[in-house]
Amino acid sequence: MNPIQEYFYRIEEPERSTLLFLRDTILASDQENITETFSFGLPFIKYKKKMLCYFYYSKKYQKHYLSFYHGDRLDYPELIRDGRKKFKILLIDMEEDIPVDLILNMIQEVKKHIK
Repeated sequence: MNPIQEYFYRIEEPERSTLLFLRDTILASDQENITETFSFGLPFIKYKKKMLCYFYYSKKYQKHYLSFYHGDRLDYPELIRDGRKKFKILLIDMEEDIPVDLILNMIQEVKKHIK
């Protein structure tokens, strides 16, 4: 098992399945340019080998989240800055439907800022 698989394996269900679905959806959205790597103990998603977003868990909010690089350039009320300079996070509420279209729109917007 590789480190990315191990990261998700340690997460309890149903969160694990939800996050894996989200991961697979993001990776499938641009198979030519989007890849994943494991850095700083976290699964990172990259666009053309540059940071796009990563998965993590917030102890403060008690929720998993997706953190977007260049999030400071995104204007979505669903995103939280929470003291970060370049990143904004989207909390994933496991009790709600995952906002897949919103996430894919955010990813498309972040890709425009990656050079």
